[in-house]
Amino acid sequence: MPAAWWTWPATCTSRGCEAHPMNAGTRNYALVTASYWGFTLTDGALRMLVLLHFYQLGYSPFTLAFLFLLYEAAGVVANLIGGWLATRFGIARMLAVGLATQITGFLLLSALSPTWTAAASVAWVVMAQGICGVAKDLTKTASKSAIKLTAGEASGQLFKWVAFFTGSKNAMKGVGFFLGGVLLQSLGFQHSLWLMAALLAVVFVGVVAFVPPLMGKSKASKSARELFAKNRGINLLAAARVALFGARDVWFVVGVPVFLYASGWNFTMVGSFLAAWTIGYGAVQALAPQIVRRSDDGLSHEVPAARWWSAALAAVPLVLAALVAAEVPQLEWVVVGGLAVFGFAFAINSSVHSYLVLAYAGSEKAAEDVGFYYAANALGRFFGTLMSGLLYQWGGLSWSLAGSAAMLLACWAVTLALPTSTHQTAPAH
Repeated sequence: MPAAWWTWPATCTSRGCEAHPMNAGTRNYALVTASYWGFTLTDGALRMLVLLHFYQLGYSPFTLAFLFLLYEAAGVVANLIGGWLATRFGIARMLAVGLATQITGFLLLSALSPTWTAAASVAWVVMAQGICGVAKDLTKTASKSAIKLTAGEASGQLFKWVAFFTGSKNAMKGVGFFLGGVLLQSLGFQHSLWLMAALLAVVFVGVVAFVPPLMGKSKASKSARELFAKNRGINLLAAARVALFGARDVWFVVGVPVFLYASGWNFTMVGSFLAAWTIGYGAVQALAPQIVRRSDDGLSHEVPAARWWSAALAAVPLVLAALVAAEVPQLEWVVVGGLAVFGFAFAINSSVHSYLVLAYAGSEKAAEDVGFYYAANALGRFFGTLMSGLLYQWGGLSWSLAGSAAMLLACWAVTLALPTSTHQTAPAH
């Protein structure tokens, strides 16, 4: 039988020829990455569809943020449970469940009727968004856990694969932002959701057919105490992640899109900017292993890098908030340029954090460790989303940016306590 496209050269000995031990790992990494690309493309488009469609209907900034709150809150639980389920039943099954759940959420959203009252519409969208939030984090936890299993123990390979996966999926999410703006303007809300559900159905079939069903299956934790007994490194990273992603979403979810739309940009222009920002951010994430100095032990250079980049990132929204408050000329372009700088530094931070959680994680229950960490990620997004609507409604974009700076200073403070060697990462009790 001819070798598959992912096969590496065989190793031949007196006992015969065996495939290279990285064959299956490389194949599975490629399959999981491709399936998550399809998922995150539609997830990015969904955010633009919901945000711009309901802003056009006259919803306030806080109400817009409220539409996403259950989406983010559901992710906290979904990550914790998803990591445990992936350990018990295998990663492929969790990927399939996540994709099927997302399709369900899209179909529910498409059933929204313009004849409903505002209260009924908000309740329906919040419920459907909650389902999509569960789908997103089940899929992400399973996908990230697969990397730990397929990259082996070499920290250099792990950092490269994590960086490429994270960077490429964020670039795909950026394409999704653009796609969402274009679809809303050309097909409308309902038909766009149907098209995206059909795309995910194709991805679902691919996962069921090609990803090994028991990949990542191991002995799961038997109690909540065991599930939450993470090592010191993961606990601190989780706290830093809450602040880091809260600092992004406090301006990203409502503040900047509404600010640009109110400044005269149309749906496609707003979606294009957020797409370009996210694609650029993803590209920098993928390049992080070339930017961050590597160490033999995988921690002694990487942890100081996390501290330095956190401090540098905090300065950007602080300066931007002052410029917005001063109402400098060509303000919208000043904001666009400032957020480009923010995106570069944020990408390095995010990529280093994504690597460190896998470096700190144990191999046997990697899915549970990753799920715990990304539950913190979802909690940060929830808090940032809530504050994005409130701060923008109270004080405009300058307040949103000031809130971002405050969260990033908290992130930097937490990174100062991160362990720089593996013997400092004993499980917490």
